[in-house]
Amino acid sequence: MRIAVAASIATDNLMTFQGRISEQLIADQLEQISLSFLVDQLDVRYGGVAANISFSMGQLGQRPILVGSVGPDFEEYRQWLDRHGVDTSQVRVSSEHHTARFVCTTDQDKNQIASFYPGAMAEARDISIGEVADRVGGLDLVLIGADDPVAMTRHTEQCRELGIPFAADPSQQMALMDGEGIRSVVDGAAYLLTNEYEKSLCEQKTGWSDEEVLDRVGMRITTLGEKGSRIDRKGEPPIHVPSAQVNTVADPTGAGDAFRAGFFTGLGRKLSLERSLQLGNAVAVHVLETSAPQEHTLTTQSITERLSASYGDEVAQEIGATLS
Repeated sequence: MRIAVAASIATDNLMTFQGRISEQLIADQLEQISLSFLVDQLDVRYGGVAANISFSMGQLGQRPILVGSVGPDFEEYRQWLDRHGVDTSQVRVSSEHHTARFVCTTDQDKNQIASFYPGAMAEARDISIGEVADRVGGLDLVLIGADDPVAMTRHTEQCRELGIPFAADPSQQMALMDGEGIRSVVDGAAYLLTNEYEKSLCEQKTGWSDEEVLDRVGMRITTLGEKGSRIDRKGEPPIHVPSAQVNTVADPTGAGDAFRAGFFTGLGRKLSLERSLQLGNAVAVHVLETSAPQEHTLTTQSITERLSASYGDEVAQEIGATLS
């Protein structure tokens, strides 16, 4: 199953300030702020929805095709993804802008000052899904995740025109898009992925009821946090799978992306919907237990051990056989 993942690609620059930001602010001088912090820690982390999903899929042997727009500063990041089984040949490199970047300073009270630079991400709208499909010999599925909103709409329209099945995964962009925009990226999707909050937000902004959403998509996958994940389909009973066993929670960032990687890898290996949910949950907890979206290691052994502890040996053996 040839899967393209079209969404954001970014880096995070995370700094730690051992003082208190509030102590640097002067009440009667807030109109002329000029602050500089001496930080004692800098973590540069790879991220972005498309890259996070592709990173985990690559480790599972799926060889996803990464689709997004980056800057000329992407080369080191490209090499990292290439080493982890991601096809980066279809990434667009901007001649004018750097790769999208999140910069954040956190003080000892967990207060933050942050900025997000979209940079080259805005040029994702210039990517043609049809041309990508031609260059790679066809696509079985395009996962369209959070990205430049215009790009998300155009990718969706192109998939409809070309008859390429697509998964709608607007995630954090849902809060910024209006009802018309959300309807445009959801209608006709083979899969719609949201968490519980985004599910409600989708219905509120589009004006569609739960049943009306199911009239417009093939299936709706909802991640439920500690309660696991669920699939709803028109005229079919829901499929609910409890969460996989978690040993310790380090950072939830990127867990949803990891779930998607596991779920679509399961579908690509011809696993049932239930088994694909279980694989998605097992991959997600690997990220929960690490401090960043791309610092986990996935092996057949680590996956099957988690599946066995969570869902039993029979499930672990069935899924593990497709990963070997």
